[in-house]
Amino acid sequence: MIVFGTRRTVTQLALIVLTCANCHRSAANAILKAITKFTLFFIPLFPVRTRYATQCTACGFLMWIEKEQAEQLAQGPAAPPAGPPPMPGQYQPFPNQSAAPGMPGAAPWSAPPPPPGGNGHARYN
Repeated sequence: MIVFGTRRTVTQLALIVLTCANCHRSAANAILKAITKFTLFFIPLFPVRTRYATQCTACGFLMWIEKEQAEQLAQGPAAPPAGPPPMPGQYQPFPNQSAAPGMPGAAPWSAPPPPPGGNGHARYN
């Protein structure tokens, strides 16, 4: 009896921000490399197929792409894409604040004062 088959391994090449073709949101997308190998007695011997894909982290949509596209995306964009500004409603700062905490121009974050008399928690002692 001979036991043979295939096994697929998937590795992440990069994580970049793209607009998803499925949900149309600007979200992180993983650039993936999937290698299918022939196995004999559960031992992977040689690659049979290599494919590349992008996967949206917002909706999980997987789209197969060509090797050249994957390599180009993994290296990062050469220049920012020229196009219209972001649509209203994608990012809006908090009301009555000039910037979000931790952003340039924002007031430095400070911890809340401990409660009077202490309550036995280690972080307040």
